[in-house]
Amino acid sequence: MKKGFKRLLIYIILSGAGVTAQAQTEKEMAEEYYKKNDCSKALTYYTTLLKAGFDKGYLKNYTGCITKTKSWNEAEQFFKKQIKNDAFNSAWYYIYWGVLMNAQGKAQEAEKKNEQALSASGLRIDLKRDMADEFRSAGQPEWAKKALMNGREVSKRNDLFQLELASVYRDLNEPEKMIDELLSYGTRYQNIEVVQNMLQDFTKDEKEQALLEKVLYDKIQKFPNEGFYNELLIWYQVQKKDFYKAFIQERALDKRFKHNGARLYNLAMLALQNEDYVNAGAIFDYLVKEYPKGQLYPVARRMAIFSREEQVKNTYPIKREEVQKLLGQYQQLVDELGVGLRTIEALRNMATLNAFYLDDFKKAIQIMQMAIDAGRQEKMFVDKCKLDLGDIYLLQGEPWEASLLYSQVEKSQKDDQLGYEAKLRNAKLHYFKGDFALAKEVLDILKKATSREIANDANELSLLIMDNTGLDSSETAMKEYSNIELLLFQNKKYQAIDSLKYLYEKYPEHSLSDEILWLMANTYVKLDSNQQAMASLKLLYSKFGVDILGDDALFEMARLNQEKLNNKDEAMKLYQELMEKYPGSIFVAESRKRFRILRGDVVN
Repeated sequence: MKKGFKRLLIYIILSGAGVTAQAQTEKEMAEEYYKKNDCSKALTYYTTLLKAGFDKGYLKNYTGCITKTKSWNEAEQFFKKQIKNDAFNSAWYYIYWGVLMNAQGKAQEAEKKNEQALSASGLRIDLKRDMADEFRSAGQPEWAKKALMNGREVSKRNDLFQLELASVYRDLNEPEKMIDELLSYGTRYQNIEVVQNMLQDFTKDEKEQALLEKVLYDKIQKFPNEGFYNELLIWYQVQKKDFYKAFIQERALDKRFKHNGARLYNLAMLALQNEDYVNAGAIFDYLVKEYPKGQLYPVARRMAIFSREEQVKNTYPIKREEVQKLLGQYQQLVDELGVGLRTIEALRNMATLNAFYLDDFKKAIQIMQMAIDAGRQEKMFVDKCKLDLGDIYLLQGEPWEASLLYSQVEKSQKDDQLGYEAKLRNAKLHYFKGDFALAKEVLDILKKATSREIANDANELSLLIMDNTGLDSSETAMKEYSNIELLLFQNKKYQAIDSLKYLYEKYPEHSLSDEILWLMANTYVKLDSNQQAMASLKLLYSKFGVDILGDDALFEMARLNQEKLNNKDEAMKLYQELMEKYPGSIFVAESRKRFRILRGDVVN
């Protein structure tokens, strides 16, 4: 008796294993034939597999093969039997039956199958979500919407599927409903990051962006105590780099929720990083006025001055009297707070302003040493000051003193970005002195630096050296060019312009010619000699338009026409030319934006 039972048990186990192996083989054969596009054979296996058990992947491939072989009658009989025998999965059979109806051009029958699919899904909420995904992937967003709305209806919950419906409304080009679903989700769950990510993907059209801004303002007026809308509006305005509007909203939140200026400070720093010096200064000034006894006061006071400093340094020509005003404001800050850790950055800024814009090297060194003494406990700060001191010595023509300081920082901050910066300055010093081999050796190491900015600067200078040395044994042209770059570093712009003119006349066909013209144009811009800059750019573009600086020259010509020469039509023409001629240029996006502004489009 026991032996008979064991034999029966073994038989059952082996039979089950055999069935499993057979099913696995049938699956492999079905997929193999499907990949080979042999649908007639694949259909046989998929039919058998689906009768044995439901699998959406099998059903999808089965439907694809029916469409290719046009075996409509066979499919109809199959779907009828499956729906009868597998009521639990009938919704999926109806959906794919609808796909076949559409393939035959029977739109009404397809609609009917979709309706039957929804009805067959009953109260299964997750199934309705899966069906909506299927409808979306099949390019039927209207039916995806119906599936999701049906889920809300049967569950009696209007908060279901808000993110899914937002995506569907995006497909249906109904931005207002899309935004409404996202905002409803965001306020319900206070999940701003998800909403931000989806809005970033969904509101790329200018009309949608304008609508989002309008809706958010309306919501803020209607629900003044719901901070979510303010948060989202601030995020949106920062994305658009509209720091003034973001400031207005952030200021309201600061008062309502008593943030004590912390978030406003972060916004000001963000504006500063994005070179919006005017609004950065305005926000820092507000902090100084609003929180005179707060922890942020000293740094906000200094950063307000620093924002104006950046504005002055980036407005050409740089005016000596404006620099002197900045120095007076920094001095007032130092007098008020005293020489100490709270004012060491102000002292450092005063030193560099005196050196670079007033040529008062003695005073600059004296103030920098004062900053080093006051901040001697801060190693990083001291090393930054040493780099600045090295620059000051280079300005007054003492390269060996400069190199000594750079090398000290290189050693002190060996594995830090500041160490790489010191190494880059030493490389530039070798370049200024005409020691190109040594400069390139250092630059090639810096190409692998962790900082992208340092790596890019190193790569750019390395390529310049590589492209323009070895052409003659003396490398005379390159040495003259690097010497002009040293003059520009020392703020001797007029002397540099004369030297560039001479160099271009001397080497009109040299590989450096385009670089000479580009440097000349940029120097004229910094002198506010815009007509001369335009002449250099036109010559550069006409002779070297197909080379690496072609799109740079074209963009700068357009920008000068727009911002300095007040020639709107010519600027538009040049932006258009850049977009058409250099579609891969890094300037295309900015050119398109500027072109639209000049044309009068509403650009947020």
